[in-house]
Amino acid sequence: MGENPASLESPPDASANIIRLPGYAIRTLRETGHDYHIQIETLAPTAVCPACQGVQCVGYGRSELLVHDLPMHGKRVGLYIDARRFKCRGCGKTFMESLPAVDGKRRMTERLAHWIGPRSLNYTFTSVAEEIGVTEGTIRNIAHDYIEALEQTHHFETPEWMGIDEIHLLRRPRAVITNLRENTAIDLLPDRGKRSILRYLAALKQRDRIRTVAMDMWRPYRDAVHEVLPDASVVVDKFHVLRMANQSMDELRRSLSRSKDADRLRRRAAGVKKDAYLFRKREKDLDDSERLILDGWLRSIPELGEAWRLKEGFYGVYDADNKKDAHQRYIVWAASVPPECQSAFQPILTAWQNWEPYILAYFDQQVTNAFTESLNSLIRVTNRMGRGYSFEVLRAKILFTRGTHKKTLQRPKFRRESLGTTAFYHMGMALPLESDEDQTEINYGVDLRLLAEALDTGGNDTIHKSPRDLG
Repeated sequence: MGENPASLESPPDASANIIRLPGYAIRTLRETGHDYHIQIETLAPTAVCPACQGVQCVGYGRSELLVHDLPMHGKRVGLYIDARRFKCRGCGKTFMESLPAVDGKRRMTERLAHWIGPRSLNYTFTSVAEEIGVTEGTIRNIAHDYIEALEQTHHFETPEWMGIDEIHLLRRPRAVITNLRENTAIDLLPDRGKRSILRYLAALKQRDRIRTVAMDMWRPYRDAVHEVLPDASVVVDKFHVLRMANQSMDELRRSLSRSKDADRLRRRAAGVKKDAYLFRKREKDLDDSERLILDGWLRSIPELGEAWRLKEGFYGVYDADNKKDAHQRYIVWAASVPPECQSAFQPILTAWQNWEPYILAYFDQQVTNAFTESLNSLIRVTNRMGRGYSFEVLRAKILFTRGTHKKTLQRPKFRRESLGTTAFYHMGMALPLESDEDQTEINYGVDLRLLAEALDTGGNDTIHKSPRDLG
C-alpha cells in the first residue's frame, strides 16, 4: 500500500539540513498538506543557572515547546523543541535550558520575528498570520515593535518645497506632509490641528531649508508655518482654489433642481446630472460631440450657462502670466458675477478676500500640491486593504514599506589637501587612489510609483514564497 500523501514522516537523516538552524538536531519530521511538524533538540544544551550563575546543575525533566519558524516550500513550519529542564544544586532554582535562535518574547525563531516586521507593512496582518500559523494579534504586536524601531532609524530629507494637505482617515482629518520637488510623501500626522503642525515643523532637522510651503486654505497650517518658518513663502494650492469654481457651479445647478417656483426649470436642471462631468471640463478640453451636448444645455438653461461662463472665467485667472495680470483678471471676473449667481459663487469671493496674497503667490513660485491627490488615493487603498488598522500602523505602511523610498547618493565636498608630487607618481607610475570618505545617502521619502507597485503586490497576492523557500 502506498503512503498517504497528506501525511509523510521522515527519519532524522532524511532531513538533516532542512531547517538550516544551527545548534539543533532534527529527530523526526512530519509533512502534511499544509504544514511541516519538525521535532528537534539542542545539540549542546546550556546548564548555567540564570539566578546564581552556578554550573552545578542536574537534569530535572523535559518539556516540549512549539516554536514557529519561517514558512518553507509554501507550508507553515512548527518546530517542537524537546527542551530540557535543570535544577541548580547551589540555589535550588529550576530553569529551562537556553534555546539558541529563539525569540525571547514569543514562541518563534528570531529569524521569523525579523521577517514578519517588514512583511507586516507589505501585506495585511491576517494574511501574514495565516501564512505562518499564528494569531493576527501576534503579527500586530511584532509590527508595533518594528514600527518603533523604524521611527528611530529613518530620516527623510527636509524639502525645499513642502506641501501640507489633508485626508480623512478613520473618521478624522489627517495632515499629509509632502516633498513637492521630489513628489514624495514624508509624513502623515494624527490630525490637522495647529499644535500638531507646530510640533512637526519645530522638530524638523534643517528646517531653514524650507523655502516654500503649498497648502489649502486652512488657517492653522498658515499660522503654524508663519510661527516656525517665518522666512518661508506660503502658497495656496492652485487646484484647491480652482476646485471651488466647479463646486460653485455644481451648487447653482443643484439649487435649480430644488427650485419650487418653476417645475419645468427644475426638471431640466435635474436632467443635467448625467452630463455634469461636461460642465467641469475646460472648454478647450471638450471634443466636438461633448461641446454639442454642453451647448444644448447652456442654451436650454440660461442660469446654468451663466454659471458655466463664470467657472471658465475664473479658470482664466490662472492663465495669467504674472501676479499683476492675475489680480486684474480677478477684479474683472468678480465684477461680472450677477446677483442671481452671487450666493453660489460667494465662497470664492470670500476666500479671495481672506487669502489673496497667498493665492497670488502661486504666480511667483509655481508650486502646487497636485500630486498629493494621487497620494491620498493610495492611502485610501491601504486603509481598505486592512480594515481595523490603527492610525500608527496605517502611517507606517505608507511611510516605511520596504523598497518604496526615493533615494540618492551625495558625493562628499571637495577638500583641499597638501600633496607632494610623489603623492601622485612614483617611478613614473600612478599610485593606487586613496578612498574618499563614504558617500551620504539622501532619502527623499515615499515614491508614489513604488508605493503603488507595493500595494498592488500586497493587495492581490497574500501567500508568497518565503526567503527560505528551497523547493
